[in-house]
Amino acid sequence: MNSLIRSTVRCLRSGPTVCLLRPADGLVRAASARFLCAATDLQKDLGEMVKKDKVVVFIKGTPGQPMCGFSNAVVQILRMHGVDHYASYNVLEDQELREGVKVFSNWPTIPQVYFNGEFVGGCDILLQMHQNGDLVEELKKLGIHSALLDAEKESK
Repeated sequence: MNSLIRSTVRCLRSGPTVCLLRPADGLVRAASARFLCAATDLQKDLGEMVKKDKVVVFIKGTPGQPMCGFSNAVVQILRMHGVDHYASYNVLEDQELREGVKVFSNWPTIPQVYFNGEFVGGCDILLQMHQNGDLVEELKKLGIHSALLDAEKESK
């Protein structure tokens, strides 16, 4: 609720064009302007959020307690590679965030993974990258050494 109030205040201060609707009952409602402003602010905020860390994930739950199998798989893949420091956002706590990130990425599902602000994909793509070795290379580009390389050296 507080984020909605803050967004509304920002909209009113910035003087956006107000969108008024005249539904069948003849009453004028301005509520849509608030939601348009909130959506615009959210997309801007998401642009900043995905750049907050080298690795950013939007998941259901938290890394310590994922609330769906796909989110758990993303967390486990990152853990296997030794990626312990990343920004994580629980979309179950905020419905606006949950829907907004889908619009932002043009990707319909959660989880979503970002590297250096660029959308990588969801669980299926991260799993594929892990299986074919691309994830090790992408992490290297981020300056992150994959723990799987160390495990591979130890096994030889």
